[in-house]
Amino acid sequence: MPPAVPSQTARARIPALDIARTVAILAMVVFHFTFDLELFGYLAPGTTTLPGPWRALAVATASAFLFLAGVSLWMAHGSGINWRAFWWRFGKVGGAALLVTIGTYMAFPDAFVFFGILHSIALCSLFGLAALRLPAAITAIIAVAVFFAPDFARSDLFNAPWLWWTGLQTIPLRTVDYEPIFPWFAAFLLGLATAKAMDRAGLWARLSAPAPSRTLRMLSFPGKHSLIIYLIHQPILMGLIWSVTQLVR
Repeated sequence: MPPAVPSQTARARIPALDIARTVAILAMVVFHFTFDLELFGYLAPGTTTLPGPWRALAVATASAFLFLAGVSLWMAHGSGINWRAFWWRFGKVGGAALLVTIGTYMAFPDAFVFFGILHSIALCSLFGLAALRLPAAITAIIAVAVFFAPDFARSDLFNAPWLWWTGLQTIPLRTVDYEPIFPWFAAFLLGLATAKAMDRAGLWARLSAPAPSRTLRMLSFPGKHSLIIYLIHQPILMGLIWSVTQLVR
């Protein structure tokens, strides 16, 4: 989940971005609650994994987080890369990704998360640095190419486990969360391209609110703390469902 990224420039905080993250977090919590209900047997197997509205929600939510991560990269480093801030954020997201891998390996050893949304955000942020100076239109074109890459670039050469982060392997993988670079980097690049275009049009200045209202602050709060919410929400949800299960069964 992309945490709020402080800008190295003098641009004001953009409440709309934090609220967008809040909406994505709410969608994530709703989906994971449904997934947990399925896991505990309250919903039919395949409810959240087979094609349908819940699977569509999962894809939309992951896309939103990656899109916003692309926007955040531009907001933080568009006027020049602040390496200290970049590596600090990269380390936080990467460390959180490692915790997710360890935690899911303990809970789901046969389907643990080896390259989920946090892994993808971290690596996309690193790769995204190469596109910071590109025009918005070129960045968007690359995003389209990345999105369709799995349709023509899959190969047995990517079947080695250490290459599964690419998403170009030809073998099925078993994991409860998987957002490989191809095609998911496309959402990140699209967010980066959109942020560039909005900057050029002066829209970020119009969206800034140096003194947001109490309502905006309340709506923005979860979005400002998205990383910690991502890490703790599933243990809380699963703990609550487990506790209720013990009481009613």
